[in-house]
Amino acid sequence: MEQENLKFIVPFEEEFHRKIITEGRASMDIIVERYDGTPVGYILMNGLLTDAKEAEWTHFIMGEKGQGYGHEAMRLIKQLTFGELGFHRAWLDCKDYNARALHLYQSEGMVREGLIRDTIITNGKYESLVILGMLEREYEARRREGLEF
Repeated sequence: MEQENLKFIVPFEEEFHRKIITEGRASMDIIVERYDGTPVGYILMNGLLTDAKEAEWTHFIMGEKGQGYGHEAMRLIKQLTFGELGFHRAWLDCKDYNARALHLYQSEGMVREGLIRDTIITNGKYESLVILGMLEREYEARRREGLEF
C-alpha cells in the first residue's frame, strides 16, 4: 500500500498478516479490488469469534483516493458484517487528524463514540484516536432508507 497511508494506521508486520491468512479464523484480510481485479484497498476485520458479535475493522486503507472506492468498500463491509455474518456491532478507530477518513466513516453512518487521547506513539509523538461505531439496528435503518446495498 502507498507510503501516504502509513501515517494513518498502526502497521503490523507482514508475518502477522501471513499468520492470519494461514492459521487464523478470528480475523479476515479483505482485498478491495476494481471490477477488473486490480487491488485498490485493504481491510482487516477482527473479532470474528467474539461472543458479543462485535467486529473491529482495522487498516481500512484505500490506495486510490477520490474514486468512490472507500464508500463502496464501506457499504460492502457493512453488508458482510451485518447482513451476512449477523454481527451486532462494528467499530473502528481513526487518527483524530485524518479528516478524509473521518468524513468517509461518518457519511457512511458510523457514529462518533469517543476519543482516546494520546494513546499511541508514532515517530516519537503521541497521537489520539477517534472511535466510531455502528449497531446492527442502525445499519438496518439505513438499509430500509436505501442508503445501503
